[in-house]
Amino acid sequence: MTSETVQQVGRMAERAVEAATSVGREVQARIYREGVFGRRPAVPVEPAALEAAAQRRMSPQAWSYVAGGAGQQRTVRANTEAFDRHRIVPRMLVDVEQRSQSVELFGRRLPSPYLLAPIGVLEMAHREAEHAVARAARSLGVPMVLSTQASVPMEEVASDLGDSPRWYQLYWSKDDGVVDSFVRRAEAIGSDALVVTLDTHVLGWRTRDLDLAYLPFARAEGIAQYVSDPHFRSLAEHRAANPPAVAGPQPRPTPAAVRALLSMTRHYPGRFRDNLRSPVPRAAVETFLDVFSRSSLTWDDLAYLRDRTSLPIVLKGIQDPRDAQLALEHGVDGIVVSNHGGRQVDGAIASLDALPAVVDTVGGRVPVLFDSGVRSGADAFKALALGAQAVLVGRPWVYGLALAGEDGVRAVMEHLMAELDLTMALSGVTDLAGITRDLLA
Repeated sequence: MTSETVQQVGRMAERAVEAATSVGREVQARIYREGVFGRRPAVPVEPAALEAAAQRRMSPQAWSYVAGGAGQQRTVRANTEAFDRHRIVPRMLVDVEQRSQSVELFGRRLPSPYLLAPIGVLEMAHREAEHAVARAARSLGVPMVLSTQASVPMEEVASDLGDSPRWYQLYWSKDDGVVDSFVRRAEAIGSDALVVTLDTHVLGWRTRDLDLAYLPFARAEGIAQYVSDPHFRSLAEHRAANPPAVAGPQPRPTPAAVRALLSMTRHYPGRFRDNLRSPVPRAAVETFLDVFSRSSLTWDDLAYLRDRTSLPIVLKGIQDPRDAQLALEHGVDGIVVSNHGGRQVDGAIASLDALPAVVDTVGGRVPVLFDSGVRSGADAFKALALGAQAVLVGRPWVYGLALAGEDGVRAVMEHLMAELDLTMALSGVTDLAGITRDLLA
């Protein structure tokens, strides 16, 4: 068979599935065309295969941190199992030749209802961390929600994103100066919204991380927003100059302790040699562990944040419709129904099960987004049918990042967009407004 013949066969395979223009058919055709030349996707399309491939690639510590949840992993399982209780009922003989999955959020038209959920410590998955994710997000026009627990300062990520949309996720620190500084920086990088995560004012009982005795923050991993922040650095420098008294004998150094100290040294800004002689990198980790998040917050504290920013304020972690009502009463601009991917409370309600009541309570007054458990385009379809206006995706694109960096993130998100498009077509839907509850059994 000649090279020209092979290329003709490839074009035939492409035309067989790309009779009309759509993201679903474009991605599908690309994969099948490559198959003619004996090339399979570098990043698995099937969700379980994607997860298994990422686990083989990642270290035990990275895998436990990303994939693990609270306690016996019951909420993690509940999140995915909830989708099985809703079945799509396709409609026939509807003209779906032209389709769009675009959505408008906070004045910006987006190409799809997907957002990249805020995920911390991405350096555990890939050395390029947020740099790779931002480039992938920019190529797709998908909003990236920048994590407070990032491995790369937000200003550098914003540079990678260019004009692509970005939101900033805030963990509300015990130190008001850190909060104020993070908010100012989020505004300066052009964030479209401020996402306040409510459900992680203390870390959940994460058994997999505990069994490995591994907390990345204790090694200065995932605290780039802090050590790049002028106010936080002043706190760390003050602590280094005025160390707290330590009672009792100190443990003898171990190889693991030395490695942790080297990690702190490497992650703090400045020359490695200078940091190695300085007490500030270690003081920065200790300061972070002291000020990470605040458990004393109440609804009245939202006024403090509103006084400091004109950005839309979105609350992430709402599961009870009573909290949704309180959010409206306190003037928030959006809600994310989420249980943090099952990472905080073991045995909690599945995020999808919490969604309809929150949507009904909100009644369209502010956007309701969905997070936790989405593994496929069909999952996203169901969340949209139950009333979500957009969907945050977390673990799947981190698995793609671990496997192939920027290309892996892009591939996973393209697969999700493609499946959503084809699910819409096969269900008789041409746009997101047509994805309604009556399409679910």
